[in-house]
Amino acid sequence: MSDKEKPPDNHLEAKKYGEPRTFDPNFKGPVVNRSCTDVLCFIIFILFIIGYIILGLIAWVNGDPRRVAYPTDSQGHFCGQKGTPNENKSILFYFNLFSCTSPSVMVNLQCPTTQICVSKCPEKFLTYLETQLLYKKDKNSWTYYSQFCKTPIPKSDRTLSQILMDDNCPAAIFPSKPFLQRCFPDFSTKNGTLTVGNKTMFEDGKGKTRNAGELRAAANHINKILDAKSLGMKLFEDYATTWYWILMGLIIAMLLSWIFLILLRFTAGFLFWVFMSGVIGVIGYGIWHCYKEYNNLRGQENSHLTIYDIGIQTDISMYLQLRQTWLAFMIILCILEALVILMLIFLRNRIRISIALLKEGSKAIRYVPTTLIYPVLTFIFLSICICYWAVIAVYLATSGVPIYKIIAPAGQCEHENKTCDPEIFNTTEISKACPGAQCIFAFYGGKSVYHQNIPTLQTFNLFVFLWLINFVFALGQCTLAGAFASYYWALEKPEDIPPYPLFTAFGRAIRYHTGSLAFGSLILALIQMFRIVLEYLDKRLKVSGTRECKTCWLSGPGEVGTISRAAAPESQNNISKFLQCCLKCCFWCLEKAVKFLNRNAYVMIAIYGKNFCRSAKDAFNLLIRNVLKVAVMDKVTDFVLILGKILVTGCIGVLAFLLFTERLPILIEGPSLNYYWVPLLTVVIGSYLIAHGFFSVYAMCIDTLFICFCEDLERNDGSTEKPYFITPTLHGILNKKQLVPQKQKE
Repeated sequence: MSDKEKPPDNHLEAKKYGEPRTFDPNFKGPVVNRSCTDVLCFIIFILFIIGYIILGLIAWVNGDPRRVAYPTDSQGHFCGQKGTPNENKSILFYFNLFSCTSPSVMVNLQCPTTQICVSKCPEKFLTYLETQLLYKKDKNSWTYYSQFCKTPIPKSDRTLSQILMDDNCPAAIFPSKPFLQRCFPDFSTKNGTLTVGNKTMFEDGKGKTRNAGELRAAANHINKILDAKSLGMKLFEDYATTWYWILMGLIIAMLLSWIFLILLRFTAGFLFWVFMSGVIGVIGYGIWHCYKEYNNLRGQENSHLTIYDIGIQTDISMYLQLRQTWLAFMIILCILEALVILMLIFLRNRIRISIALLKEGSKAIRYVPTTLIYPVLTFIFLSICICYWAVIAVYLATSGVPIYKIIAPAGQCEHENKTCDPEIFNTTEISKACPGAQCIFAFYGGKSVYHQNIPTLQTFNLFVFLWLINFVFALGQCTLAGAFASYYWALEKPEDIPPYPLFTAFGRAIRYHTGSLAFGSLILALIQMFRIVLEYLDKRLKVSGTRECKTCWLSGPGEVGTISRAAAPESQNNISKFLQCCLKCCFWCLEKAVKFLNRNAYVMIAIYGKNFCRSAKDAFNLLIRNVLKVAVMDKVTDFVLILGKILVTGCIGVLAFLLFTERLPILIEGPSLNYYWVPLLTVVIGSYLIAHGFFSVYAMCIDTLFICFCEDLERNDGSTEKPYFITPTLHGILNKKQLVPQKQKE
């Protein structure tokens, strides 16, 4: 009875996951006669691209990246900009650095003193009163001093009060050096005492004697302004200095990936075992080094202390002086070494299968060698997308007109932080109501609809960028799948392989399936955008929580209860953090699942030319129907390719680190940078993306061969009438049985 009921169960199971493919004598590989798919999504995609182009034009008209590259004076003029009166004045000079100790500095991100562009920084101490006394005997001192005034003054005949009232010249100048295109005092230490120009005490030009410590405090406030305000400028400077090194590193990564693919084509197994031997050797060396350090610390003072004894320390080197630290490292590395060796022992059969798949993929690439060139096209497309996104982001960030704000040295003016007009400010009642207040350039902005919606435009810029990046990857996957499917479904290889399979597949994907590829990439872009929003909200909540904590701490001893009230909803914060963590995890898993589904859907699109939803459904059902064979196609193959990515990224990353940290002075002189990690991360991430693009050729080849193999087993039975298209070697590996002609079975 059970035997009779079994066929219906299998039939129902087949119905549940779709009907298996049947033999079709006319099927010879990717369908030639096909029509356009997902037209609605294609139209939406084109409209978004048009909007993206319009956004670029608008940002180009309104933005000005020079606002990031050049410092600006109190009037909003660029220092060092070509074609302007300040062309030869590339350094910013502060009239009165002592004003930068005002509490309003960090609130308004601006020092309340006049700032002008100069060609060089002062090199000596000099006050305005000294120039008046020396004018009749030595006019050179006034000539030297006057170059740090707003406008040239032929004579030193005005009183100090007039000069300060007109705000035309500084009261005094100090020996300075340019730093980040700004004049900072030339500090040095003499016998443990802080000095400026070898002086510890000096006149400030207003009748007061100052010390170097006061000037250092003012300079530190300027540094805080720069840290808060000009991080983007520093990053821009680093990229401007190292762009050709970054480009060279990415090109080397491309060549290295190409060489690795060529080697993998011939020696897949050898390279894999070399990699694994290297991993085991590196971990083994780490174990030996930890034991050596552990043994060397025996008997040294305080080395017997535990991590618990010294507590949390900001100096990491203190932990490295403890024997317990090296013992912990050694135990961790021993466990890791054991796990790697056990994995190699118990997964040796699957590793053998993955190596065989790589070799079969190498055979396919040998017959379709143009697929090795396609990553170059992917690299070009990605470079265009990344550059366009970065340029639009910079131009949007620098859009606007100069905005001037009122800043008072004492920080107690009721009109402070209000907008003003520098042309008429001295004639208004505000300058009288707030003595010493100045109308100083603050930032670039505006009140138009465009300027008020710049954050929204930046979000649109990021979303379309993600969509385009995913579309480039989708186009590459569909194109490669079409080329390798043409190889698989050729009965006699290479005679039956159609001419120019890669270009034919690329043309089909662009002509008929742009809408389907845009559909799949849109789903991924939405998920990635939501993940970015979650990360942004998480950081904002952390920052706001820190501010609330600081506010409670600053509330005073009479308001200590505020802290307890602020700590009351701590449990709610923990719940929200838990929910955020769950959401992040869920969307990470969802992104991985959608990428896997999209990848197989693009293979079905390349073969049959159906729309995205139909292709995704067919691919899913096919994999479920062959779930045992899918188990063979596990992550071991990906592991081999990940090792290649790590090799390429690691080599380029080490070279970039040595170059940008100027540790190769004998071979080549590295650039001087503000943050060496900025170009370093760019090179590392770019190298990984390039390696990912190249190794995706092999990954896509293996995935395509596997999908075609499953289709082949359903369509054919190995008989003369229905022969298998797959090579007997790979069939024996995946199906675990030899091909038996139908006549022999009978």
